Amino acid sequence: MSRTLIIFGVVLVAAGLLWPVLGKFGLGRLPGDIYVERPNFAFYLPLTTSLIISVVLSVILWLANR
Repeated sequence: MSRTLIIFGVVLVAAGLLWPVLGKFGLGRLPGDIYVERPNFAFYLPLTTSLIISVVLSVILWLANR
């Protein structure tokens, strides 16, 4: 369990450091991400971005546990 938490922490730190670079590639503004803007209201639901991040993290954790 501690190994999994350490790997998860390292992945989170790496994602935090790489987020500005990933933003330049369009991560967070993909087709399928829902963005609604009205006067005095903005709603953002990153469905596609969340699915991609989930798949990548699942593969990384699967490889780490092998």
